[in-house]
Amino acid sequence: MSPDNDPSRPVLLKPARRSAFWQRLRNNFLTGVVIFAPISITIYLVWLFLNFVDSWVLNYVPKAYNPSEYLPISIPGIGVVFFFFFVAALGALTKGFFGRQLFRFGENIVDRMPVVRSIYTTLKQIVETIFARQGQDSFDQVCLVEYPRRGIWAVAFVTTETSGEIADKKSAEGRLVSIFLPTTPNPTSGFLLFVPKDDVTLLDMSVEDAAKQVISAGLVTPPWPPLTREQKEVLEREQRRIKT
Repeated sequence: MSPDNDPSRPVLLKPARRSAFWQRLRNNFLTGVVIFAPISITIYLVWLFLNFVDSWVLNYVPKAYNPSEYLPISIPGIGVVFFFFFVAALGALTKGFFGRQLFRFGENIVDRMPVVRSIYTTLKQIVETIFARQGQDSFDQVCLVEYPRRGIWAVAFVTTETSGEIADKKSAEGRLVSIFLPTTPNPTSGFLLFVPKDDVTLLDMSVEDAAKQVISAGLVTPPWPPLTREQKEVLEREQRRIKT
């Protein structure tokens, strides 16, 4: 029997240095993606928004007041600044007697336009409702609702308690609540549902945590039980330490 075929001879294993190196490289790459992807996507979206506002607003700014005309570099976000002061000035103008009369005159013109009137009225009611309910319990409560059938639960947001004709004609079913059921991964679209209050399960998670879970299609799960303020501070410090 040759020495190579001797079963009593110990087998020497070479250390898998190459595989360990690629494993560490892969782990480092994935860690970098986790850190780099949210930052880069956020910067890119902010940059797109600033460029969109600048391209729209700066066209109406006189060249004498446009810094892009005489500065050696283009500063993104100048249009946002102009737009902010324009809206603030418009709000100050409508507070006066002349501004209110001018605003009413413009609304009377819009009321005579069939299609434009419907769009303007709807948008005005939405904006007024949002700002009128600031500080109240509106769209700050997360809930579970059975949708699209019994036994299947979906995350939704409670907007307000249902009122008006819908609540009156469905009064036999008890008090109704209006909820917004977002879609995944785009939570800006969804469905408006009127659900009996007894069929809604309120959750303790915040709207921000629920939005993360919806956008990630369930990959991001809020901690349970909820973290205390001290635990959140410790977690944030640990995350900053890891990033640095």
